Amino acid sequence: MPALKSACPKSSLYLARMPPESRLYCGPLAFLSWFVQHSFQLAPDGFQPCECFNDREAVHLPTRLAIHFTGPASLIHECHGECAKYVYEVGFRNENGKPKAVASESLRQWPIGGKTLRFFERDAQGNVRFGKGFGLPGYRQVISKVRANASLISTMAQFDHGPSLLFQRLAASIVSNILVDKTDFPEGNIVRYYAENPAMLEALNREIERVDLGIKGMSIDSINGGPVARFEHEGLANPMPMQLESHGTRQFVRVFPLLIQTIAAGGIAVIDELDLSIHPAVLPEILRWFYDPVRNHRDAQIWMSCHNASLLDDLVKEEIYFCEKDSGGRTRVYALQDIQSVRRNDNYYQKYLGGVYGAVPQLG
Repeated sequence: MPALKSACPKSSLYLARMPPESRLYCGPLAFLSWFVQHSFQLAPDGFQPCECFNDREAVHLPTRLAIHFTGPASLIHECHGECAKYVYEVGFRNENGKPKAVASESLRQWPIGGKTLRFFERDAQGNVRFGKGFGLPGYRQVISKVRANASLISTMAQFDHGPSLLFQRLAASIVSNILVDKTDFPEGNIVRYYAENPAMLEALNREIERVDLGIKGMSIDSINGGPVARFEHEGLANPMPMQLESHGTRQFVRVFPLLIQTIAAGGIAVIDELDLSIHPAVLPEILRWFYDPVRNHRDAQIWMSCHNASLLDDLVKEEIYFCEKDSGGRTRVYALQDIQSVRRNDNYYQKYLGGVYGAVPQLG
């Protein structure tokens, strides 16, 4: 259960700075973050930038997504130290195989030691029931104008509704690289981001020499009106352009802003295949950034998928989840801590490769 922080980055490389068409087809968590922040910008007949679940039994059912999280106990007056559990859920009616109009939307709270509180519930006809904790009295005319494909929260925030603004800030703390087509983020956009954010470039240069021995730093030059990244190497006469660098270096340059933004904001970085082309020795170093109480004083989190099983020895059992597909192509996610007889001093790496925990490929 993530603990979302109220602070948010000044600019989010992938969700805020990219044009709407570049945000299409992101993962569920990134989509929910976008939906409660920006869905009011959709055209009245626009589809949601996500896909239906492509399950034969569920393709004709509404698309439902939910997130459970902890946050400030009061969404009216943001407080520090007091937290509560929340669940935000939204369902969409599918049209022509794509999610479109909202079929349901709700936000509930579980105060520690208390009963469930309904903040609001919205049905397919746009009717909204709300509790006093969400503070909607006086906004009835606004509620009646919420478009069928937009979030109530996203719309209310445009009218300075306090709880909606706070919830948006919580959602803004999620950054992700998960897209169906990762070419939506060409390296030119990454280089342009570094050119516009010299502090991020400086932070990268403090780390990159430790990640790739021989690189002294990355610089940004302007050629034909556009930024170009060049890497200075020990022993080379001239800087190297980014396209000639190793895949590992280029991958690190791409994900570095997401990690640093998340740590600065106290949010959640959702990174698919963090180990892609990055050396196994570098992955534990990245995790140490999040373990470091000085560097990560806002308690940011990283959620990552990874095929590098050697990383299991750098984690505790509460931090490990496995993904396993069944014969129907459905993916089941389960936690290592839920497997009986798992001890903290077990060799997770060895036992995983031996098939003790499941979630290993069945070849042949």
